[in-house]
Amino acid sequence: MKVLDREPALAPPADGVAERVANVDWQRVAGDLDAEGSAIVERLITPAECRELAALYAEDARFRSRVVMSRHGFGRGEYKYFAYPLPGLVAGLREAVYPHLAPIANRWNEAMGIAVRFPSEHSLFVERCHAAGQTRPTPLLLQYAAGDYNCLHQDLYGEHVFPLQLVLLLSEPGRDFAGGEFVMTEQRPRMQSRPVVLPLRQGDAAVIAVHHRPVQGTRGMYRVSLRHGVSRVRAGHRHTAGIIFHDAA
Repeated sequence: MKVLDREPALAPPADGVAERVANVDWQRVAGDLDAEGSAIVERLITPAECRELAALYAEDARFRSRVVMSRHGFGRGEYKYFAYPLPGLVAGLREAVYPHLAPIANRWNEAMGIAVRFPSEHSLFVERCHAAGQTRPTPLLLQYAAGDYNCLHQDLYGEHVFPLQLVLLLSEPGRDFAGGEFVMTEQRPRMQSRPVVLPLRQGDAAVIAVHHRPVQGTRGMYRVSLRHGVSRVRAGHRHTAGIIFHDAA
């Protein structure tokens, strides 16, 4: 059985997704992640790709499940998990971005005393997930209308968790929606939580810590726990794509 199926990209650009990803300043991304637990990559995908990806929400055959947040106390709004085979743009980003994040993930685990190490290629990590029974794809599309929001959470789906993920804003703030800021909190030991608001525009990607990250303190390295969510949308409609690198049990 194939681990990953591929399709043509939704909106092939003049330069491919892999080339665009390769041109990102990953040293700067790594520095921002070490300092803040998040990093912004501006204009990673085009407006046309944003529109075509958001339009897939209406195509139920593309997805394995739909979640209405209010039914589970997750907030308001809804999201759908893609089924395999993933859309070409989603699969392409998953495969192209992962090798740049794996060294950061391994360095973080070493700093936090976690024995797990991640392979250099995403397909090998997905094989590890599937061998452990985590076979359901986790990339998703989220849809918000006025009054909707997403409670602070962590995207943990099984024993094998890749500690970084990608969030793509598919709508344009101020034109398509108002409010709906992407927010994170960092829970530090014996301290109050630190809030962070990431100022994303259409096509921007946020690289964020899924669960925790290492921080250098005066007495050595310690872990901080992070959560992310979306503030209340005041008007319009907001679409987001989440690119999670581990599969679900």
